[in-house]
Amino acid sequence: MRRLIVLTFLFALAISMAVSAEDSATPASTTISMDDHGDPVLKAMLAELRRSQEKLQLGQLQRPYYIDYQVTEIEDHISDAILGALRTDQLNTGRLVRVVVRIGDYKQDSYFGEGVGAVEVMPMENNEMALRRQLWLATDKAYKSALSGYTEKQAALKNVETENDLVDFSQEKPAQSVRDLARLNVDVDQWKRTLRTTSDLFRSDPTLETSNALLNFRVLNRYYVNTEGAVTRNGKSVYTYLFSGFAQADDGMQLERSHGWVVTKAEELPKADEIEKEATHLIGTFKALKKAPLVEDDYRGPVLFSADAATSLFERLIVPNILGIRPDLGNPARTNGEFASYYKNRVLPESFTVVDDPKVKEIDHQTLAGSYDVDDEGVEAQSVTVIDKGVLTNYLLGREPIRDFPHSNGHGRNSLAGAPRPQISNLIFKVGNGVAFEELKKKLVQMCKDQGRPYGYYVETTGPQLAPRLLWRVYVSDGHMELVRGAVFKQLDTRALRSEIVAAGNDTYVYNRAEPLPSAIVGPSLLFGELEIQRANRTREKLPQYPAPALSSSRLGD
Repeated sequence: MRRLIVLTFLFALAISMAVSAEDSATPASTTISMDDHGDPVLKAMLAELRRSQEKLQLGQLQRPYYIDYQVTEIEDHISDAILGALRTDQLNTGRLVRVVVRIGDYKQDSYFGEGVGAVEVMPMENNEMALRRQLWLATDKAYKSALSGYTEKQAALKNVETENDLVDFSQEKPAQSVRDLARLNVDVDQWKRTLRTTSDLFRSDPTLETSNALLNFRVLNRYYVNTEGAVTRNGKSVYTYLFSGFAQADDGMQLERSHGWVVTKAEELPKADEIEKEATHLIGTFKALKKAPLVEDDYRGPVLFSADAATSLFERLIVPNILGIRPDLGNPARTNGEFASYYKNRVLPESFTVVDDPKVKEIDHQTLAGSYDVDDEGVEAQSVTVIDKGVLTNYLLGREPIRDFPHSNGHGRNSLAGAPRPQISNLIFKVGNGVAFEELKKKLVQMCKDQGRPYGYYVETTGPQLAPRLLWRVYVSDGHMELVRGAVFKQLDTRALRSEIVAAGNDTYVYNRAEPLPSAIVGPSLLFGELEIQRANRTREKLPQYPAPALSSSRLGD
């Protein structure tokens, strides 16, 4: 943060403000009397919020019209193991507070540039005096930043044309929701032992260059209050357990595989036998991939995606484009992203309806990671139909309006102490005429047969940039499948989602995500009528110059 508020700057700022302190907006709630529910952290936040609302003003400069406090308490266990031995083992705990002070009014305020808030580290102990002092420090910094941000914004507005009817901050009904705090409900030491055992399984393939097993058990508890009357407290536990490996084929091609679980309930973590089964299967795929032929010829034709692979498509091609993020000053677009000009236009086949619903808790007895009651701007969570019968009808919004959407729909979320922005919660893809996966496979074969093709392609899993990790040829003659490698998609984009999906499954895959925020994408398998697959133009690394040290075949603890 740049140095702020020298005397000459304050003098210039005071002159530049066209609205006097008496005429400027006053805080939305003149008296804060919310219940602290006996929580010492909420008590300190509310007490300091009252005091800030009453006393915060620098000379004759504008008083804030709005203040909010968000305290985030984190407990983070991160461990990883290789070949039966722990490599890292960390426990991170702490509390952070993010304070936002806004001057001006809802139509035009200081939330710009440096004026987007301040962050301080909070005491972990519930000492009211110590808590309030850090809140005071953060509030003071946030106010000074708001003064600077207001001036920056006024200067920027002189150089651009803007949408005059678009307010800076929407007025919303304040939510009050105080839930129980979350706690970890696992024996972390026992899971570290499981981690060692899982990583030790990879010793069965000495040709693997690297492998590891990782756990990240995280608890986030959030407290939020603002001068409009919002008081919220909520918590979420997220348990991540995964393993991965890396190898090279004889021709130097890099091969990567990973598998994992992200759940919000300890009882949904995999059992030991399930972990061993999945890890053993994953290790076996390396041997198969090394033997698999390379894709040599370009292909343009039908391609079938598993539901797992389809959710990766949606994550990359749909998720960033349905977030209602206001463009920079002077940019006339409705939002950032490819769907900025697609409002009320088709973006998926007519059979698809897509709903983002923070309030749904589970699907097919599997808990969804993105559930919440109130977002991180004090607005009640809402179910939003984003795409209706293939047509984009809505965006996910926080409290910064965009053209045609003046209000939040409860999707303003932030990671740790970052600034809130629109994010998905539980994004659910529904298909009106889905069919069984085996029917999709038969349709793939029939389409290839009709086109005179000897085979089609089936994508089981994908990696970064949607490159296939497990890609199969499905032969027309008898339906058998052959694993291949070294392929990439050409022009797999939003146009393909809009125009090339010819059928979808009635199956459901739940893809829980821990990052950037707990969320879920739920979708079916997809059959595309035409996609282009070509050989990857990858640099092949040289194989290691000499062999790795020998690995004993014995398991840990034998």
